[in-house]
Amino acid sequence: MTWLNESPWQSRIQLGGWVPGSGGDYPVVEPATGKELARAGQATAADVATAAEGAAEAQRAWAALPYDQRAAVLRRAGDLWNDRAEEIGEWIVREAGSIQAKAALEVHTAAEECYESAALASHPAGELLRSAQPRISLARRVPAGVVGVISPFNFPLILSIRSVAPALALGNAVILKPDPRTAVCGGVILARVFEEAGLPEGVLSVLPGGADVGEALVTDPRVRVISFTGSTRAGRIVGRLAGEHLKRAHLELGGNSALIVTADVDLDKAVSAGAFGSFMHQGQICMTTGRHIVDAAIAADYAAALAEHADRLTVGDPSTGQVALGPVIDAGQRDTIHRLVTESVAAGARLASGGTYDELFYRPTVLTDTPVTAPAFAEEVFGPVAPVVAYENLDQAVALATDSPYGLKLGILTGDGLKAMEWAERLPVGAVHINDQTVSDEAVAPFGGQGASGTGARFGGIQGNLEAFTEVQWVTAQSEIPDYPF
Repeated sequence: MTWLNESPWQSRIQLGGWVPGSGGDYPVVEPATGKELARAGQATAADVATAAEGAAEAQRAWAALPYDQRAAVLRRAGDLWNDRAEEIGEWIVREAGSIQAKAALEVHTAAEECYESAALASHPAGELLRSAQPRISLARRVPAGVVGVISPFNFPLILSIRSVAPALALGNAVILKPDPRTAVCGGVILARVFEEAGLPEGVLSVLPGGADVGEALVTDPRVRVISFTGSTRAGRIVGRLAGEHLKRAHLELGGNSALIVTADVDLDKAVSAGAFGSFMHQGQICMTTGRHIVDAAIAADYAAALAEHADRLTVGDPSTGQVALGPVIDAGQRDTIHRLVTESVAAGARLASGGTYDELFYRPTVLTDTPVTAPAFAEEVFGPVAPVVAYENLDQAVALATDSPYGLKLGILTGDGLKAMEWAERLPVGAVHINDQTVSDEAVAPFGGQGASGTGARFGGIQGNLEAFTEVQWVTAQSEIPDYPF
């Protein structure tokens, strides 16, 4: 961890330089062991005001740079993610409780987000419009100004960089509030990478803190756009507050994604995909496979095989070796998972595997004969829990899949992929993955959900990023002032 410590970030926040936070500092704790890894600076609402004032000033100079200079900073940042991958990955493993493969994925994606964002800087800035008047008329995209980014703990690097990088590339300044539980890999490391890549001072601030910091970020008049990733409950609060202050909020929220499995699948492959979808990163992913909806002809076999997979998976400290699941983030999350499992069993579900824990290590859990009203099926668990429900026909499968306030992802495992394309049109979700599970993302693809899962695909992809982080301005020009009858 030597590269990170070349900068005096410990017990500090990034606010036009590394300075003490108004809230003091707090321990960065490793969930697998309870050990203190470092100390992070803690921001307050007062720091948001200072950051916003500096960001508004720094943004004007940053946006005025030639586009290729902004692109060069993003490309250098992409290279730095690759150059520092081992050290950054170690932080993700230890601070976020991630297995090593997941940490490597986060670092790889961070580099790809920067490379893709570098290309945004040279994207056409607008379009020429027709006009009935003798003038030039055009619609051009201009930077929104100062963008506030609020990111969660589960994929702390990806869920920060996917908004930070495109916002910067398009000429905005950014104030990032990472989850305080993952302030280093969700915030400090981004500041260090962009610092070394040559980003001017003040263009990116990093302010770990609590709800007061988030509220200050949403309400500050100099912050014009909010990019929020987190729970639906918190997202509703952010959206309501942003609306009151007449600013845009792009919300990527919770999910309870379904996986439909038809009777003609390769059972072994289907079960492997389903296990990955439910148990990857301890199920702490918004797009986790939360509901397995399986043809009644194979439902019993599928559930039995899924339980066998769960029993074989190793759970432990990801920093000590190869494990399949690490710890959940904290005791509060563990207790929520266990409550939903035990309430579901009490409601009639059968525990086929798991349902136990040791400290923060929760065993991958399979529930069968699950009532559709059971909490583990009807609610987002955000843990390694796979409830299985059988269906009799495809209309019933689609009805079960869509009977949810969430609309983030859906997977269909089937022997007829083309037929599944027709079902996809009936499914009000942000993404459908045919012959794959629900956990999937790429820097080039639009990402977002419907309903309780958010405000649409404003994360990733060219159009999503342009809509998220720029404003459209109408400009007309003519050679001379026309005559008016006044």
